[in-house]
Amino acid sequence: MVEGHPIESGKTETELFHLFVPAGNCGDEYRENKFREKYWGEKMGKTILTAKHITKLFPGMKALDDVDFDLQEGEVHILVGENGAGKSTLAKCLLGAYKPEEGEVRLDGQVVKFNGTKEALAKGIVAVYQEFTLVPYISVAQNIFLNREYKTGLGLIDHKKMEEEAAKLLKALNCEYINPKDYVKNLSIAEQQMVEIAKALSFNPRIMVFDEPTATLSEREVDSLFAQIHRLKAEGIGIIYVSHRMQEFPLIGDRITILRDGVKINTVGINDCTNEELVNMMVGRSVEQVYARTENRHEGITLKAENLCDYHGRVRNVSFTVKKGEIVGLAGLVGAGRTETAQLLYGIEKIKSGKVYIRGEQVFPKSPVQAVRIGIGLVSEDRKKQGLALDESIALNMVAVSLKKIFPNFFISRKKITEVALGYKKQLRIATTSVNKACKYLSGGNQQKVVLAKWLSFDPEILIFDEPTRGIDVAAKLEIYNLMDRLAAEGKAIIMISSELPEVIGMSDRIYIMHEGEIVDEVVRGTEGFNSEVIGARMMLGAGGAEHAEE
Repeated sequence: MVEGHPIESGKTETELFHLFVPAGNCGDEYRENKFREKYWGEKMGKTILTAKHITKLFPGMKALDDVDFDLQEGEVHILVGENGAGKSTLAKCLLGAYKPEEGEVRLDGQVVKFNGTKEALAKGIVAVYQEFTLVPYISVAQNIFLNREYKTGLGLIDHKKMEEEAAKLLKALNCEYINPKDYVKNLSIAEQQMVEIAKALSFNPRIMVFDEPTATLSEREVDSLFAQIHRLKAEGIGIIYVSHRMQEFPLIGDRITILRDGVKINTVGINDCTNEELVNMMVGRSVEQVYARTENRHEGITLKAENLCDYHGRVRNVSFTVKKGEIVGLAGLVGAGRTETAQLLYGIEKIKSGKVYIRGEQVFPKSPVQAVRIGIGLVSEDRKKQGLALDESIALNMVAVSLKKIFPNFFISRKKITEVALGYKKQLRIATTSVNKACKYLSGGNQQKVVLAKWLSFDPEILIFDEPTRGIDVAAKLEIYNLMDRLAAEGKAIIMISSELPEVIGMSDRIYIMHEGEIVDEVVRGTEGFNSEVIGARMMLGAGGAEHAEE
């Protein structure tokens, strides 16, 4: 291990980087290279993958138009762009999942034509997708070595060996807390993401494709992932990294390729453009203000939670209020109890003790159906399992909770459903050729917009946004921020949960900070403690975090 390695020093990747690179600035190339050489021993190498003139057609659209791309040994090459820009399509062409109509891919200078991902995998190209590929009803170890099981001398599956090797992979990611014997269905989304990464590493890859790998991870898990990425780079592995989190780029990236509407706009060095210039290239316009908030009056308490506890010990005596026209953030690390609190309010989990009031009247959200009836909507962190019926049409998903409102006489009109859906398609700029298409064929960002349309059509008084921008591009994030602000201005009471602290701070009027299932503090916009240093410290250290933030 290189002397001064972050894990040995006790400092995080971010802390070490900022010893060399000033905050809010990518820093000059000299300092960044010194950081990487000293702490990771990274060396840029020869070009191992080249794509030239890649064109990919789908019915009614050109997904990629004459795109060039290359990857070097020991490099993290970041792919950015809006949803539908062609990032995933390009990655799938490189992985053999798609065959381009035009262009060629070269590996080590030789033209390759993969007939499927298995052939790419045999050449050492492996992907970690944003949408999980794990089998829920088998163990972590079985998932990691699925179809590649270790065998005993008698030809039987060697479960002990698989569990030992799985434990080694998880330890390398600082995820010893994940038991290789546990069923995947019992893991959190963040834990499942780390298992996906461990599975990819088990192939000893030459090239890795990461698609939004940190969207569900805690800060500790992100640092562990970045440490692993730097080790892979030091070993000469080339990494294609698809992400919308610009704060991550200077920490791991070397070059950035920007796609827009299937066309390559530019490839730039990590220090060659500002965030503003990068956003401009992605969306084709300047972005004046990321977190747009309208000043409005917060009159009267719409929602009050009083001493809420669940049956699992993950929510303990949680009390808070949300006023009319207010956005209230719940900040905390993964496992702090934020999502579990939302699930109590929405009736997914049962309330063991405590009370919930809406406009002063006690309510009993014992199930999602009852929660909807009393005016609570949930934009879930897991849209595929809890937000959408993926095999059903976009239109039917949009009206799923509002059929009774739209058709009070129970005479359902498909024409009316289509009209409503087309209205929200236009309003939310959902990229699809037809609202009768199944939701499973939409991109992640457009699926999230369908979830939002579902609740807009129902018009609940209280809306809970749980990780509303997970896996969504910059432009789509701006649209969701503007929508949340508009809903608040209309008098909705909004609860926002996000793992991106700048997002919580930027959008919230007040923030409740959670730590190990409890609310440890409340901060208000415009006050001294309403900043990332204080909030971040309390998220990690609980009530005593404020003292550490001031040191």
